[in-house]
Amino acid sequence: MTPIPSRFRTEWFTGAGDARRDILAGIVVSLALIPEAIGFSIISGVDPRVGLYASVAIAIVIAILGGRPAMISAATAAVAVVVTPLVREHGVEYLFAATILMGVIQIAAGFLRLDLLMQFVSRSVITGFVNALAILIFMAQLPQLTGVTWHSYAMVAAGLAIIYLLPRVTRAVPSPLVAIVVLAAVSIALGLPVRTVGDMGRLPEGLPSLSLPNVPLTLETFRIILPYSLTMAAVGLLESLLTAQIVDDMTDTDSDKRRECAGQGGANIAAALVGGMGGCAMIGQSVINVTSGGRSRLSTFVAGAFLMFLLSVLGPVVGRIPMPALVAVMVMVSIGTFSWNSIPNLRRHPPTSSVVMLVTVAVVVATHDLARGVLAGVLLSGIFFTGKVRRLFAVERDAATHGAPVTYRVSGEIFFASVDRFTRAFAPEGGRPVTIDVSAARFWDISGVGALDKVVARLRRDGSDVDVIGYDTASADLVDRFARHDKTGFELGAVPH
Repeated sequence: MTPIPSRFRTEWFTGAGDARRDILAGIVVSLALIPEAIGFSIISGVDPRVGLYASVAIAIVIAILGGRPAMISAATAAVAVVVTPLVREHGVEYLFAATILMGVIQIAAGFLRLDLLMQFVSRSVITGFVNALAILIFMAQLPQLTGVTWHSYAMVAAGLAIIYLLPRVTRAVPSPLVAIVVLAAVSIALGLPVRTVGDMGRLPEGLPSLSLPNVPLTLETFRIILPYSLTMAAVGLLESLLTAQIVDDMTDTDSDKRRECAGQGGANIAAALVGGMGGCAMIGQSVINVTSGGRSRLSTFVAGAFLMFLLSVLGPVVGRIPMPALVAVMVMVSIGTFSWNSIPNLRRHPPTSSVVMLVTVAVVVATHDLARGVLAGVLLSGIFFTGKVRRLFAVERDAATHGAPVTYRVSGEIFFASVDRFTRAFAPEGGRPVTIDVSAARFWDISGVGALDKVVARLRRDGSDVDVIGYDTASADLVDRFARHDKTGFELGAVPH
């Protein structure tokens, strides 16, 4: 077991040069969080400070409690769209109460190991999730590129040039940070007619304060917020665990998914206590962090802490940052997030995998709901997998001469999806003795056992004596508990040990 001090140093301070990169990466992320948080607040129908304070609290707390170093969590659109009806019908205080309950549910999910459900999400679904998110990130920038002057397009082009060309000269400073600083300086100095962060909404002044939601502690309140809390918790965990897997792949490291579930819960509770909305991991900002050099918890902590500094001390300056600079950064994120290899892989990969990926992308883009897209992909993967496995069995008939005993040799997997083909593989034998050898087969559920019952009963009605031999231990246990044919007068075969 790794000593705590050593683990602490590894997760927070991996080296002097790495710490500098983590700090600079966190600063880039904090700037990119501002317009996102304001936009999500507008979606939810609340004041911009609700999203901004949430981003501060979630980023700082998840840096300490989370299970995936260098992953960025803050207020997100996935959660914002869920709570819009709650805010409209009951007010912002109920949003805070629902967010606290959301956090409690996520902590419980961590203790219940619900993170293990991620094992059922295939690589095709994850690729579809990533591609869909890249498309949504790009589409989210389009409003900032419509109805604007040519100066905005020029600044976006200049920002992308800095982002992609500067690393060829030096990587001492993250190129997205240089792009934001340079374009902001040019915009302010020349007074260019471009949209700024301040145009997105009024920035808060000062630090947030701790307070409990001003709602009655009654069963009626619980009834109102529970459906929203459950949905927010599920969507938040799904997006966070998928993002954690993507960051795992980008950094070639592992993460503690169980700890991440509980950490997300703690971060959301903290957000609600400072007057913020719920949130979860953000793949776009996480990609910015990693590509800018962030690797440790320090980068996530700096993102939250520097955002708090910007809001409380440099609010007027932040409000003058040109939106085209941030658009350039997010376009870079969308390009870097998209799995470009998935396009030629459409022809190389099995058709079912490609269909799953495309369906996931289509549902997410059409609904703007990541949870629905992933659910559609997982269900389709399950259907394709079941269809494939149901064919992984064979029944061979062996009869040496006319009138001699017949032996059926069964191999493969017998379960609910294969029982129809299994029962049709046996024909009436005109009263000849029948032996069914299942030593190379496996019965997985009561549907498989029921199919065997049906075959035996049909053969016995035809006058055949039936003997079933070769059960493995697991199949024999199912048969002992659920089969009926061992009670109809013929003897079960020997169970191998």
